[in-house]
Amino acid sequence: MKRGRKSNEANSSLSEEAAQKESKRHKAIDEKTTAVQSPDWANLLQDIILQVFQYLPLLDRAHASQVCRSWNQVFHMPDLWRCFEFELNQPATSYLRATHPELIKQIIKRHSNHLQYVSFKVVDSSKESAEAACDILSQLVNCSLKTLGLISTARPSFMDLPKSHFISALTVVFVNSKSLSSLKIDDTPVDDPSLKVLVANNSDTLKLLKMSSCPHVSPAGILCVADQCHGLRELALNYHLLSDELLLALSSEKHVRLEHLRIDVVSENPGQTQFHTIQKSSWDAFIKHSPKVNLVMYFFLYEEEFDPFFRYEIPVTHLYFGRSVSKDVLGRVGMTCPRLVELVVCANGLRPLDEELIRIAERCKYLSAVGLGECEVSCSAFVEFVKMCGGRLSQLSIMEEVLVPDQKYSLEQIHWEVSKHLGRVWFPDMMPTW
Repeated sequence: MKRGRKSNEANSSLSEEAAQKESKRHKAIDEKTTAVQSPDWANLLQDIILQVFQYLPLLDRAHASQVCRSWNQVFHMPDLWRCFEFELNQPATSYLRATHPELIKQIIKRHSNHLQYVSFKVVDSSKESAEAACDILSQLVNCSLKTLGLISTARPSFMDLPKSHFISALTVVFVNSKSLSSLKIDDTPVDDPSLKVLVANNSDTLKLLKMSSCPHVSPAGILCVADQCHGLRELALNYHLLSDELLLALSSEKHVRLEHLRIDVVSENPGQTQFHTIQKSSWDAFIKHSPKVNLVMYFFLYEEEFDPFFRYEIPVTHLYFGRSVSKDVLGRVGMTCPRLVELVVCANGLRPLDEELIRIAERCKYLSAVGLGECEVSCSAFVEFVKMCGGRLSQLSIMEEVLVPDQKYSLEQIHWEVSKHLGRVWFPDMMPTW
């Protein structure tokens, strides 16, 4: 009996030990499973967190920085602040998002010396928001910007500011940056003296300058930039700043080959703006120096103001007519624009453009993109135009009401005929896409 009792006790002890071992094994498995299911986010590599933060809106980024110490460290890494856009509006009058004022203070205090690629977007186009942008600009004394863009989304609100206030803020950046390569200041009160400050401090690095609709800049002011900034590759300005002297300066042996020149030809009041003529010899010198340049011209003129244009060969590559343009002018385009790559006509009138389109197809051998809005073309002439241009027409945006059915083609038939010559399926547009 005693021997049996001892045997039972031994078996019971072994069973308990086995149960404890099994319990420990299950606990270890559970711990491993929990570890897999609940990763330690705080120990993620900071390089990964940095990439995620770069895709987050600023406010979400700020909230995420409060998760843990590691994420907060990433929030203040210099790499995260090299590229930044300030969005400004007045909360009392606008529901659009804006960069939070407290965050702006924090950015200026801790990261102004890290900023390199900066833009200011005045979302509501108010004078108050433009003033706020200038106030921030004037505080960027410790930064070395490479790019600066001033954007007013609805209307040119920077023009509402006192000129001296704007110039003072802008020159702070010009003086302290020393390495600006890209500057976009369309629709601002920038003037000749401030451009001289820009050139004095950034002439070796400036490559892109966009300053359309800057009424306080004279042809002499932009000529100063071209004379000194020999690395300039892209330039956008209004036609009144374009001169023979500017084209010759851009064509000098010291200057690099220009890659992109955009000219806005704008008239607000019909008959009150006098447009000068650029000499053919100046265009010839310019193209000889920069044979691959894209010359983009936007025309917002009234019909009677086109007389000085397209009287002789001009090296334009991209041509946009934002207002009604006459048959005569489009006929001259076909005769004088052999480098034309893209043509957009928003409006013409009620006279068919059959002959003009055929002439453009014959003379403009590089044409690959066409957009037609409020004008008329017979279906037969349009098919002939497409046939002459062939597969090089990579973009063909034609409003359906532009096409006038004739004896040869109906609107149903033209779809198949044009598709055949293009080598792809094509339909007319219901809305403009340019």
